[in-house]
Amino acid sequence: MKKRHSYQVMVTAVAEPGALGPSSEIVFTHHNHDDLAHIVTLVRESSGLDADASAALAIGLKLLGNVVLEHKTEPPFAALLSPLREFIAALKARRG
Repeated sequence: MKKRHSYQVMVTAVAEPGALGPSSEIVFTHHNHDDLAHIVTLVRESSGLDADASAALAIGLKLLGNVVLEHKTEPPFAALLSPLREFIAALKARRG
């Protein structure tokens, strides 16, 4: 049986210096069979992107990929399945 990891994902708006008013925040729970910290490390090592872009790419792909897989027979998700797999395979190939 594969291990299931649970994550609390938080996106917080960062206010510009001197800006007034509250910042907004989105929080949700996500479950994944992969260790996302490990995935981020692999992408940071091989993508050629800076650390923030690598983390955003890795986390974004894992979040999107799970939703696409859960709804793979429904439009418009079915149309994303093959291109998403191809993109992930190309990204993994960069690791060598």
